[in-house]
Amino acid sequence: MSTLLQASQLTIGYGGVPVVHDLSLEVRSGEIVTLLGPNGAGKTTTISAIAGVLPLMSGSLELQGRKLSGPVHRRARHGVSLVPEGRSVFMGLSTATNLRLGRGEPDRALDLFPELRPLLDRRAGLLSGGEQQILTLARALAAQPKLLVVDELSLGLAPLIVRRLLDAIRAAADTGIGVLLVEQYARQALKVAHRAYVMRRGRIEISGTGGELFDRIDEVEATYLSGAPQTDDSDR
Repeated sequence: MSTLLQASQLTIGYGGVPVVHDLSLEVRSGEIVTLLGPNGAGKTTTISAIAGVLPLMSGSLELQGRKLSGPVHRRARHGVSLVPEGRSVFMGLSTATNLRLGRGEPDRALDLFPELRPLLDRRAGLLSGGEQQILTLARALAAQPKLLVVDELSLGLAPLIVRRLLDAIRAAADTGIGVLLVEQYARQALKVAHRAYVMRRGRIEISGTGGELFDRIDEVEATYLSGAPQTDDSDR
């Protein structure tokens, strides 16, 4: 798989104070890379900078070998799609209108998530949390991005919905989309991830394949993810 995103020596912060230090990672076309870590590790800060929400203090970003810069909308035109933490829908508009406001074709979104078809006339604010997150992901994937950046997809959702969303992300990667996934549930994320990085205190502490880190999950959780939510016993 060819390198899609190359992040090199990133330092990112707020008000001139670094939060993420000298971070390097890569995402290849057609693979899922998950970024794990406890609260405050710098995961959201990292993907916010990659998506264009935050500026870099130093370091460089390249997408398919070309410098990646500018705000979110410019990066979206180059194929970077961000699914932010929380429900990124227009609450007062219908499901159908939400889909039309995306960069992709609504029919493609409905092909990916047919469970949205009965909900097209319903206001997004009346959807369940899981349905809103499905709508958000459907709109992002319908745009056929090169790179999908996802922050805390599972936040507040039932395990069955989380599995549905992760399965959709894995299917998207199978078509060649690169995925950078921040996820609070390490075990579920590692089951679908090709590779993983574990952050703590703004730095990458360990990295490896999803399988390698899943085999070390007890050590990873105890040493690096203390305080992070864990899955229920059915996922162990």
